[in-house]
Amino acid sequence: QVQLLESGGGLVQAGGSLRLSCAASGRGLSFNKMSWYRQAPGKRRELVADITSGGTTTYVDSVKGRFTISRDNGQNTVYLQMNDLKPEDTAVYYCNVRWHRWGSTIEYSYWGQGTQVTVSS
Repeated sequence: QVQLLESGGGLVQAGGSLRLSCAASGRGLSFNKMSWYRQAPGKRRELVADITSGGTTTYVDSVKGRFTISRDNGQNTVYLQMNDLKPEDTAVYYCNVRWHRWGSTIEYSYWGQGTQVTVSS
């Protein structure tokens, strides 16, 4: 069974920084793409950034140059360093991991519980 432990959300002033972490665990599992999504009140959940097991990253245009996604494959942990935060970054941030069982090619998706990020102006 997959377990995700998210941490790092909070309240910060505009221009400040936060670092989100998401640690994945599960016996006999391998983790593929790891992603951060966010959902602001009244809006759809959107992809913020993702990173493959090989380290290839993608970002939504609104965070390019401000956010950095990284991962520690040994710890199955993905990070999101958020700098120069803006009020429009306020949202619940969700970790998502794609995983498969050793020896299987079937891939599954699993979501974290979400962590609130609030940026005050």
